[in-house]
Amino acid sequence: MRILRVIPVVLLLVSAARAQQVRITVLDTTDLHGNMLPYDYYAARPAERGLAKIATLIQAARAENPNTLLIDCGDTIQGTPLELVYQQFVQTGRLPLKLAFNGPSLEHDPMMLAMNALGYDAMVVGNHEFNFGLKNLSSARADARFPWISANIQGEPGGTGKPFAPYLMKTVAGVKVGVVGITTPLIPEWEPDEHFRGLRFEPAVEAARRAVAELRAREHPDVVIVATHSGLDRDSPADQTANGNSRENAVYEMATGVPGIDAILFGHTHQQLAGASIGDVLLLQPKNWGFSLGRMDFTLSREGQSGWKILSKTSRAIPVTAAVAADPKVLEIARPYHDLAERYLNTIVAEAPVAMDTRLSRVEDTALIDAIQEAQMFYAKADVSFASSFNVRVSVPQGPVAVRQLAALYLYDNELWAIQGTGQMVREALENSARFFETCSGECSHGPLINRRVVGYDFDMAQGVEYEIDLTRPPGDRIRNLRWHGQPLSDTQPLRIAVNNHRAGGTAGYSTYRGAKIVWRSPEEMRDLLIDYFSDHKLPAKPDDNWRVIPEGARKTLRAEALGDRDRSQ
Repeated sequence: MRILRVIPVVLLLVSAARAQQVRITVLDTTDLHGNMLPYDYYAARPAERGLAKIATLIQAARAENPNTLLIDCGDTIQGTPLELVYQQFVQTGRLPLKLAFNGPSLEHDPMMLAMNALGYDAMVVGNHEFNFGLKNLSSARADARFPWISANIQGEPGGTGKPFAPYLMKTVAGVKVGVVGITTPLIPEWEPDEHFRGLRFEPAVEAARRAVAELRAREHPDVVIVATHSGLDRDSPADQTANGNSRENAVYEMATGVPGIDAILFGHTHQQLAGASIGDVLLLQPKNWGFSLGRMDFTLSREGQSGWKILSKTSRAIPVTAAVAADPKVLEIARPYHDLAERYLNTIVAEAPVAMDTRLSRVEDTALIDAIQEAQMFYAKADVSFASSFNVRVSVPQGPVAVRQLAALYLYDNELWAIQGTGQMVREALENSARFFETCSGECSHGPLINRRVVGYDFDMAQGVEYEIDLTRPPGDRIRNLRWHGQPLSDTQPLRIAVNNHRAGGTAGYSTYRGAKIVWRSPEEMRDLLIDYFSDHKLPAKPDDNWRVIPEGARKTLRAEALGDRDRSQ
């Protein structure tokens, strides 16, 4: 009887030894763009976003499951004035507008300091890491106590720097996790040569296929994740047809064309996606600017000494809310950088003849977008200028205008380029832009007329020409009465066209620009050109109304729609 009692216990212990389960959590941020603090620098008010609040969510996730990896998908050291002032002025020793600073020494990149404190495991190289040149990129990379990874960036930065590692391997609770980094490869089309000297950028899918195969052969990981600064080039994972540039945004192609991937973390497009898959590949993109923290959970099992097998995998985005407290450590790291940025933003540089705002800047011509166009036409010596509304929350009061208001018009560190183009290029660009609107019939008195599948800042407006956008016509056939110097614009008319460096690369469907001859590049970022220009020129008091949407009923519907839109961050 004693033997019979012992045998079940022994069997139970053997069974327990053979069967094990573990849960691995992968936390993810992307496109933080220097957002350390829960603060909107351009509106000078608190905002529910930023790494300080994300830090609290990270700590809560680790407390719930210590078997955790923390990854960032890039576009980290460029964006807010906190990073801008450090990268553009502190790093160069050239403080703008005679701005003195007597605070503590700012020797290291603020985002890298905060990410070090939070224990990031790796960061994918984003395209905006190149905006300030290789010296700044290398300095920030040296400040990081975690690897910057990218399997498709080959070579040595500047010809002498250390190549980027293609992947990260880490064992978590006995599980071998491999993370392959991939960067959108169009950086040579957006940046001047000196910003990527010594580097070459391979197509995303080819590099991912090679890196995943190498990782599996050499390291024998239990879980393989691709972390990429590259988006989904379609409206949803279920769509069979791409609506964008798959060279730039290759997530779908990697998920369907690269064997051996268990999950993809991604960024670049600023569009949150969680809880979705393509085939058996789990997807996750948290919201940009630290609006949410991405979380993937993998449950794995094994018996005896055999390898781990994935039983289940899920993804979700955890939002930052008012109830989430900011982490004191991140706040302390940010403080001196924040103080310098605030002093810079409060510097008065211009005068506004009337109060103006950008609430309607994506549905009708406005004075503040005309201000951008005026500066672009001046510096690029252009016949035609294209600009978009990056921020529809800008408000400029009558009277003195600070750097803060002008900088708010141009949220991104783009350069201004002049390209040699034609009337056909202008027309094709405007037709692509007009996809921002839905087609309507009759007087178009009912909405919605804004196409939510097109990101707002991809709606470009032209200056130097007059035109109408007819919403009763289908996409591709909407531009009417396109005129230059009062006459119909011929497709063959040679034109010098002002665009930003990203548009010149053909992004967001503007393929008409791709391959055009670049005849001039700005020596400064567009934001700095705006500040310099309006330090010497008056802001326009009203728009010139060189473009409009037709019919009239559509204009009324769009105005109401724009004024009632509460989600206008992009």
